[in-house]
Amino acid sequence: MVEIAKGRGARSNATGRYEPETVEAFDDGWTDQDAEAAPLRTTLTPETARTIIARNTSPDVGFDRSINPYKGCEHGCIYCYARPSHAWMGLSPGLDFESRLFFKPGAADLLEQELCKPRYVCRRIHIGGNTDPYQPVERELKSTRSILEVLQRFRHPFSIITKSVLITRDVDILGPMGRDGLASAFVSITTLDRKLARAMEPRASTPAKRLEAVSRLAEAGVPVGVGFAPVIPGLNDHELESILEAAAKAGATSAMYVTLRLPLEIKDLFREWLADARPDRAARVMSLVRQTRGGRDYDPDWSQRMKGAGPVAELIGTRFRAAVKRYGLDGPRPLLDESRFRVPASARKQGDLFDAA
Repeated sequence: MVEIAKGRGARSNATGRYEPETVEAFDDGWTDQDAEAAPLRTTLTPETARTIIARNTSPDVGFDRSINPYKGCEHGCIYCYARPSHAWMGLSPGLDFESRLFFKPGAADLLEQELCKPRYVCRRIHIGGNTDPYQPVERELKSTRSILEVLQRFRHPFSIITKSVLITRDVDILGPMGRDGLASAFVSITTLDRKLARAMEPRASTPAKRLEAVSRLAEAGVPVGVGFAPVIPGLNDHELESILEAAAKAGATSAMYVTLRLPLEIKDLFREWLADARPDRAARVMSLVRQTRGGRDYDPDWSQRMKGAGPVAELIGTRFRAAVKRYGLDGPRPLLDESRFRVPASARKQGDLFDAA
């Protein structure tokens, strides 16, 4: 077996699917003679970009524009649906995704330029739709923070999702904007079992810290929900009710869930992790996952890719609906106010120069 990188989720680093040659580590049997592997370090690479707002037309996503301050994610969640995107850069969706990160140095300036364009139409922007905006490197880079500062100046509505307590650093922005109907937040909690969280999401905040984030956001006046995502049948689905109850007690007012998705490379990475981390239940988990996907590891059909189909998926949905009603998480989500957007006077000159260029 290949040696596991300490503090990482993926067990391997297979070449991305677009590369002409495939490279994969293996055990040659001479482990007693080998030097100890060096720790896997995280690298940060600046990325040149012309725009910061990404747009999509997916009918099952719930928003048409988003901002992702980072590519790759050091949290290392083994199930992360964003992993395959690293293959577009010639990198592995495995360990590369967790350790070779990209950021946009001028993210705030790019956003300001886009918001200043005369034809810009204000619609809610979702932050963190691909990778987490509050992963560990955010403490130093403050890329997400700089984006929020621009949105606050422009009074632009946004939603944000994370599994990090670091979001509470920005309650000075999130609180006032939340109270003004300009911001909402979701905190993703997949388990209350600290050991499972450590194995499955090695560098994300602990479950207790995420509940603390829910509480502090709610106290600051931010409409906050809990995301039980992904639901993994046979692994964490039994915690559905307990997670929603704990989140409601912490101050959450809404909830959502997504059933485990295993597109492209994720299916192999997840199976590999499962066999190593939970060998006693690996076969049953994969059997239940396939029962939600028509007998396959994954079904990309937009009409069911978020929730799955079949008796197992239907039971999860039934339990979820009953739980949100029981714990008061089924109220209407607050609509963010898009009418208050305006370009501040301090940004107009820069916008004029940009348009003239």
